[in-house]
Amino acid sequence: MLLQREVVAGGHQLEIAVVEPPAAIEPAIVLLHEGLGSVAAWKTFPERLAERTRRRVVVYSRYGYGNSDVLAAKRDPDYMHREGEVVLPELIAQLELRNPILFGHSDGASIALVCAGAHPELISALVLEAPHVFVEALSVASIAAAAEAYRTTDLPRRLARYHADANRTFWGWNDIWLDPRFRAWNIESHLASVRCPVLVIQGDDDEYGTAAQLDAISARIPDARIVRLAHCAHAPHRDRERETLDAAAHFLDPATFIVA
Repeated sequence: MLLQREVVAGGHQLEIAVVEPPAAIEPAIVLLHEGLGSVAAWKTFPERLAERTRRRVVVYSRYGYGNSDVLAAKRDPDYMHREGEVVLPELIAQLELRNPILFGHSDGASIALVCAGAHPELISALVLEAPHVFVEALSVASIAAAAEAYRTTDLPRRLARYHADANRTFWGWNDIWLDPRFRAWNIESHLASVRCPVLVIQGDDDEYGTAAQLDAISARIPDARIVRLAHCAHAPHRDRERETLDAAAHFLDPATFIVA
């Protein structure tokens, strides 16, 4: 990371890191982490992504994650809607990013879709790893299993490497996904408003979502490019990093990728 700073967006102080490759081309990429992610949890992937795409990569920890402000209250079922509709556009404006590319993983991919649907003029492209557009029984079962793992394994110690308060981070994510009110969460209505190019990358062994998520996206964004990776679970950038970087670099090749 060449630059680390803090920005206030959505009323909270957020941790920011930026990778600036030599002779970077525009637009920049904003990385949006998963439900238990953070700036540090991406490890070296931002540098690898910047190198492969020759684009500046901006990484931030959402409120309640990493070294951003610690979560102070339980989340509401619309927390991803607010992140995509309000907080992320505010962050983009504060950082003076012109029509950035959003690269999101899991919850971050869902937030990217919300943002691009609510503000289609703001975003130039989406790269989505394992996005959720509605809640599946598989997701709920895996998140319930994660709660048991948090209680009975060294998961709290491992998460503490990446978050100022791992307990609040974990339960803030786990509790809302297991809240009965969250079963009705759905962002399919945002998809038809997305106007930018979309790449979706999904592992065939994803333990948090099925191909039904891809079907829902393809039905509403017919031009979305779908890449399915064998022997890959919920995190393609970890399980199949080379293939994920190859797909993103090809999709964002400046010879063919044109920003209107």
